Amino acid sequence: MKNQHVLWLLLIAGISAFSCQSPQKAEGIPVVGFVEAFEDATIAQAREGFEAALSDSGYSETDGTIRIIHRNAQGDAATLNQIISYFNSQGVDLIGTSTTLATIAAVQRSKDIPIFQTVTAMPEILGLLESNGQPPAHLFGTGEDLNYIDTSFAIITEMVKPKEERLTVGMIYNQSEPQSVEAYERIASLAESMDVQLEALPLNSSAEAQLVVRSLLTNNIDAFFANPDNTVFAAFETILKNCNDKGIPVFTSESGLVSRGAVAAFGADIYRWGYQSGAQAATYLKTQSTDSLKVEMLQVRKRVYNPDAAKRFGFSFSETFEAL
Repeated sequence: MKNQHVLWLLLIAGISAFSCQSPQKAEGIPVVGFVEAFEDATIAQAREGFEAALSDSGYSETDGTIRIIHRNAQGDAATLNQIISYFNSQGVDLIGTSTTLATIAAVQRSKDIPIFQTVTAMPEILGLLESNGQPPAHLFGTGEDLNYIDTSFAIITEMVKPKEERLTVGMIYNQSEPQSVEAYERIASLAESMDVQLEALPLNSSAEAQLVVRSLLTNNIDAFFANPDNTVFAAFETILKNCNDKGIPVFTSESGLVSRGAVAAFGADIYRWGYQSGAQAATYLKTQSTDSLKVEMLQVRKRVYNPDAAKRFGFSFSETFEAL
């Protein structure tokens, strides 16, 4: 009798577990997992754009036509891996990733679920190409190469008058992130070709930013360049305050950082970046096919400036620049 009672309990538990599975999944409503590597006001615009694209294609949580599981790893690699594992266990229909670290983690830990990247470099920059020279077969969405950095960096040479004979630009970069190292190497080469002195210091986390930036500011730099780096995004207010206190203008390659106080950029529209990837994800949900999809180049970039920052440093921008 006791064994029979145990069997009944196990049977009931099994039925309960089955009934607790996602009701949306049982009803045929798609489930999307969206993961951000860290918390940042600018980067958050990518998720907004991603979800807006889904909504415009008829997939809205408000209307009950989709379920979106959003998680943020808060900059912790172990948490990031746990989030991807959770998405796998939930059997989500697709995974949206925001920033490089999230994309790499998803590619490494989820092999069968389509991944739609945003705010991430192209796969070849991240070292994600397969042995056949192609990106992972389950990776889609929108990426960028680093060509736009040239235009952004050139703005500094057009606007800033050097204290000495040679213009000196400072930057920091995360030496553990492939995209950041790639950007640094490109900027170093570009600076050399433009006869600009580049003072660059490495760091490993945003917690080190204040100490490293203060050290950099002792090198008599004329301007600071905030490159496409997750650490720079996370520590931007610290970077900006220290530079402003020393009268050093901050330029960047990201329009979101211009909104937060940098002077100018030829930068990505982060919201549109997310929207472009979300539109791909919507296509997949409608067709259940990835045949027409690939990691495509970001389409929307624009010249932007911050009026308050421009006024602070006495810069004037032509009408080819949009005020943020």
